[in-house]
Amino acid sequence: MKSLTSAARRGGIITVAAVSTLALTACSAGQITQTSSKVVAVDGATAHSENDEVSVLDVTVLLNDQTGDAALKFTATNQDPSLAEHTLESVSVDGQNVQISAGPIAHNCTLVADSQENIDAMPDPEGTSSCTQQIATPIENQDFAYGGQVPVEFVFDTGALQVQAPVSAQHVPSGQVERDYGQGTEEEQH
Repeated sequence: MKSLTSAARRGGIITVAAVSTLALTACSAGQITQTSSKVVAVDGATAHSENDEVSVLDVTVLLNDQTGDAALKFTATNQDPSLAEHTLESVSVDGQNVQISAGPIAHNCTLVADSQENIDAMPDPEGTSSCTQQIATPIENQDFAYGGQVPVEFVFDTGALQVQAPVSAQHVPSGQVERDYGQGTEEEQH
């Protein structure tokens, strides 16, 4: 026969474990978690020329959900070890030609392309020692779908680069969106 002290000890341990479990699960009941409303960042596509003379980074088709406008966002870099200039000759998104007005890209310099709204919000590199060109690259919205991918081709004087670019929403400036956490079903709120 077991002693009463041993049975009481086991009962106490089981009670503490049950109360601890209940307390831990109740901590977040009815609360909105920090990650419940987060959106995963969309990384753009990247490609490099065969000999790494030029690269395109963060290639993304941006959609403005307010206006329905679309733009091609990318950064082209020239890291040619021979120090030669390179020219972006043409760009197409799913067969649609993109209007570009950029000069040659010097060694260790960049070409930043984005929507007009984002270009206007960027610091102006003019008058600085920066060798960054900024251009707006609007495109016709061909009913692109958020989360989808579209083929994009860049033709440089060194050759062509192809990527599958993600389609993403225009980024919202920090602090300018009020989130209504009270909406949705009770299950979605927990």
